Amino acid sequence: MIKKVFFITFMLITAINYAQKNPENLLGSWYMYNGSHKLTEKFTLKTAIHFRYFELIEEYQQEIYRLGVNYKITKQLNFTLGAVYSIKDESYKENLPDLYEYRFYQDLNLKDKWGKFNVKHRIRLAQRFRRKNFENSTTHRIRYGLFVNYPISNTFTTYAFNEVFIKFATKSFGENRTGFGFLQQISNQVKLKLGYMYTQFSKTQSHRLQIGVIVNTNHIKK
Repeated sequence: MIKKVFFITFMLITAINYAQKNPENLLGSWYMYNGSHKLTEKFTLKTAIHFRYFELIEEYQQEIYRLGVNYKITKQLNFTLGAVYSIKDESYKENLPDLYEYRFYQDLNLKDKWGKFNVKHRIRLAQRFRRKNFENSTTHRIRYGLFVNYPISNTFTTYAFNEVFIKFATKSFGENRTGFGFLQQISNQVKLKLGYMYTQFSKTQSHRLQIGVIVNTNHIKK
């Protein structure tokens, strides 16, 4: 059953990609690794590597490398400090200068329960230091995300989320991301992720297939 859900979802989204001709409506892809490595009862190392494409496996768009340290305040509340390095091609099938970015971020995460639904609220501040075509700029933004998981079985989970991005600038709206998908537990440490995300920008939009692996490890000596 679970394999059929993954297969049908993938085939439907692939069909959408070939049916649409407008570049803004093409189905792109995010290939993702996300890791959470528990060091002590309070501290966890957060890692991530993403490769993003305008199309399913073609037309490179962006690569992101993320490293952070998470501190557990309570069972429900935790805080992360981290840094990001990113290279981005902002053009589709054009030869324009890449955008290079160093970023510092701070997350405040609040966990909650709505019946059988597992809920997380995330507020993220980011300071972005960007370089494009030998010109430097600095921008700041805040993000609020609502993430909801629902366990279908002991190893299979469905999820949905919405996240809005607000810039500290004259035109404050940055983007809004909405998505859903499935998580499959492979072992105690590894999950597979398959999902879809729609992003609304101020003037454009994008559709992305998200394929990822999530690795959680525990390095506390027992």
